[in-house]
Amino acid sequence: MVGASASGGVSRAAPVLALASGALALAGCNAKNAYVAPPPPKVVVAQPVQQPVTLYIELTGNTLPFNSVDLVARVQGYLESIDYKDGALVARGAQLFGIEQDQYRAQIEQAKASLVNAQAQQVYNQAEYQRQSTLGRQDFATQATIQQWKSNVDQSGASILNAKAAIELANINLGYTRVLAPFDGVVTHHLADVGALVGVTGPTKLATIVQTDPMYVYFNLSEPQVLRIKESNAKAGLPFRTTDLSSIPVEIGLQGEDGYPHRGHMDYASPQVDQSTGTLLVRAIFDNKDQTLLPGLFVRVRTPIGHLDKAVLTSNDAIGTSQEGSYVLVVGPDNVVQRKVVKTGDREGQLRIVESGLDSGDWVVTAGLQRAFPGAKVDPQKTTLASAASEAPGAPSLAADPPAAK
Repeated sequence: MVGASASGGVSRAAPVLALASGALALAGCNAKNAYVAPPPPKVVVAQPVQQPVTLYIELTGNTLPFNSVDLVARVQGYLESIDYKDGALVARGAQLFGIEQDQYRAQIEQAKASLVNAQAQQVYNQAEYQRQSTLGRQDFATQATIQQWKSNVDQSGASILNAKAAIELANINLGYTRVLAPFDGVVTHHLADVGALVGVTGPTKLATIVQTDPMYVYFNLSEPQVLRIKESNAKAGLPFRTTDLSSIPVEIGLQGEDGYPHRGHMDYASPQVDQSTGTLLVRAIFDNKDQTLLPGLFVRVRTPIGHLDKAVLTSNDAIGTSQEGSYVLVVGPDNVVQRKVVKTGDREGQLRIVESGLDSGDWVVTAGLQRAFPGAKVDPQKTTLASAASEAPGAPSLAADPPAAK
């Protein structure tokens, strides 16, 4: 009986232990499955910067040489010499081509002989006129004879002038046999070879000389840009047109160059807008002693039209667009993202001018934009735009996100 009671007691305790073990296991299971909210996503924020900014108009232009002249043979003859190397830089007055001179030297001698003959004829006519005049006073010569010899004197004088002009013309033609450089420049390859007959039916093109220092850059201002410049000048108390265009700076950059490293100044502006295109032709001039600029290049052009003493700028990548216009995402004191509609201006490197809608104390989301949306709570990593622009070490590093739509 005692054994039976013990056995029965053990059998009743087993279910109780099993239930207790199950309850503990269930309690442990519930503790592991409890929901834990993820931490807010990290984003990089920076306050806008305030700094003086010059406003520019950015355009496209093309380079043209300061001078470009076709070298031609102005007289007929065989080409005797080519006195330069194709593509060489030559100085003003240097001989580039030589044309045979024999016939032109002969023409000079012929004209000189005609001059001597005319001078001799004038001496004779003058002496005879004096003799006939003396005879006329003695009534041994008629007035008609005297007048005839006076006419002969005048004709011989005209013959002398004609002979002198012929000598001068022959000297000019002789000078044309030497094709000289009209200015310092680079000469293209020759278009006629030694021994070729040139100048037969008219001037024969031999080569082209190009002066590339300084260099011209031509560009066109649209009608809205012209009006914008006019408005800017009016605010500054300046006339719309000025005779001293050299005071207006112009900067250009070539394809593949960063920024606008070449600096010059405005040189010419057309007096009227082209009605067919609605543009105003403008020309700038640049030093080109190092021959960096070549004629015919397309260049990026910018010229200042105004200045802001305290412009508000933020990262250009932080600006998105929507149906409302441009906007930025800012983080408030409670770390909640808000969207602000802004009005943007010109771009300054990696920054963009914000004309309105943004306060200087706002913390703008500049990186991690994909993880930030209005109403979401974030973990802001504060930095400065200066550090972000220069990629200073120590700035918070986040996975790259695609920039907001511009």
